[in-house]
Amino acid sequence: QVQVLESGGGLVQTGGSLRLSCAVSDGDFIRYAVRWYRQAPGKSRELVATITSHESTPLYPDFVKGRFTISRGNAKSTVYLEMNNLQPEDTAVYLCNACRGTTHVWGKGTQVTVSS
Repeated sequence: QVQVLESGGGLVQTGGSLRLSCAVSDGDFIRYAVRWYRQAPGKSRELVATITSHESTPLYPDFVKGRFTISRGNAKSTVYLEMNNLQPEDTAVYLCNACRGTTHVWGKGTQVTVSS
């Protein structure tokens, strides 16, 4: 059974940076599209970055463009989310989703807290 494990969250000051990791326990990692979502208390879950399967094309919503970078470390079956210039409104649980065909696997998330 494929598993997804996030790490790298923590407490950072406004303007700081963090790098999140999403490890996927499948050797055929390149066949997965991987997405990072976030969910803040009282708010709906929102997509913050996607990296496509095979071509590994990064995709972002407008509100994170220029601040967040998603990348794939093929040798380690890990997807990274580099987050710069973090703001208090970025505070949330960040969750990773790995998708291949009809298989969708979620991790449990990692907390990111940005202090003002």
